[in-house]
Amino acid sequence: MKNKLIIKQRLLTIFSSILFLLVGSCDSFVEVAQPNSQLTSEAVFKDYTTATAAMKDVYAKMRDSGLLTGKSSGLTHLLGQYTDELISYQTSETSAFPFYNNSLVSTHIFVRDNWNSAYSQIYAANAVIKGVNASTVLTAQQKNQLIGEALFVRALLHSYLVGVYNACPYVTSTHYEQNLSLHRLPINEVYALCIADLEQAVSLLPVAYVGTLRSRPNKRVAQALLARLYLYTSQWAAASNAASAVLNETSLYVWEPDFNKVFLKGSTSTLWQFAAAGTVGNTQEGLLFVFNAGPPSTASLTTALFAAFEQGDLRKTNWTRTITGNATWHHSYKYKQGMGSSATTEHSVVLRLAEQYLIRAEARAQQGELTTAKEDLNFIRNNAGLPNTDALTQQDILEAILRERRVELFTEMGHRFFDLKRTGKLNAVLSIVKPGWNNTDSSWPVPESELLINPNLAPQNEGY
Repeated sequence: MKNKLIIKQRLLTIFSSILFLLVGSCDSFVEVAQPNSQLTSEAVFKDYTTATAAMKDVYAKMRDSGLLTGKSSGLTHLLGQYTDELISYQTSETSAFPFYNNSLVSTHIFVRDNWNSAYSQIYAANAVIKGVNASTVLTAQQKNQLIGEALFVRALLHSYLVGVYNACPYVTSTHYEQNLSLHRLPINEVYALCIADLEQAVSLLPVAYVGTLRSRPNKRVAQALLARLYLYTSQWAAASNAASAVLNETSLYVWEPDFNKVFLKGSTSTLWQFAAAGTVGNTQEGLLFVFNAGPPSTASLTTALFAAFEQGDLRKTNWTRTITGNATWHHSYKYKQGMGSSATTEHSVVLRLAEQYLIRAEARAQQGELTTAKEDLNFIRNNAGLPNTDALTQQDILEAILRERRVELFTEMGHRFFDLKRTGKLNAVLSIVKPGWNNTDSSWPVPESELLINPNLAPQNEGY
């Protein structure tokens, strides 16, 4: 009974954050005159403005906490430390250091908080779906937009949860008693449910963006994530087709040739990004990675990653920066600005065009379409100032694509970890460069606190 009360209180708190999100915070995005004390769930979904604010609040929470935040507690930083992208300069056991030196435990605060934040955000997305479906005021078009967005978010978060924790529950309701007893589903079942949600989102969302910031997903954004998950599940033709649907939308997406503009808020190669909290200040990623004197306070790029760039690669010139002192350090420089007090010029990019070229290249190569696979790969290489690949065989081309993904997508929400894991190379690569790496480190532990609340989540992942 005590466990049920804990869960009920937690979920009621989450739902209350939706109902009372319209306080005068910059994260609330809109101002609504109705007093917060009078807001009810029915009132939220009687008006498109407040219903939209509920959905936008989910994005604000994703930007500021949990798996996708650019802070040191998010996947960009943690999985960079966990693999061969970043060197840790933190030493506290409550920092990212245990991810770096492979001493992770099930009680670590980031293990717990990332799990809890993700499921809180999923719960909020489910509350939007429930409220919108029950609304008798919203138009069909408005309902489709909001439900499509919420389904996209639900799939996105579950895809990252299963990527780092392996088997996990797939939560589709706001019923606390049902959620209390959920079991973990096998990885392939979680991905299948993610794909089903995304396919429905594609059918509901319009091609046109809502607003000008590309901060709310449209049909092509959902297809971009579908392309990734089709690739992860070896559905090569589907992955290629979904990526093509995005790449062929040339009225919206135009390749940005200037590497210093790719991560600006108005970049034409951005598919989806988190809007900044206001008109002043930039990204958490810039604050996290950029430093002007050594040693770094948090992290620097590994020498292995820095050496992975070929001579003449414009990404090395524009997306990394070298700091010298009594030693030499390199940092990620995709985002140039810290949070600071300057006007907002950068937003946190979640999905962008380059990944779609690399997805299609890999999917085509897997199907034996080697010529067109090389065309996509060479498009990325040529734009980086590099010559065409000299890879000829299917296996050589696939290896070349994986190397290209490493230098194109570094320090972007864990691509390196997921690429090594899905291609079966994780243990072979990291056992060499990561002292203390064990084969069971391919997943994080389920938080001990969650196993105590819900024994159905057992057994714990191997190695923990």
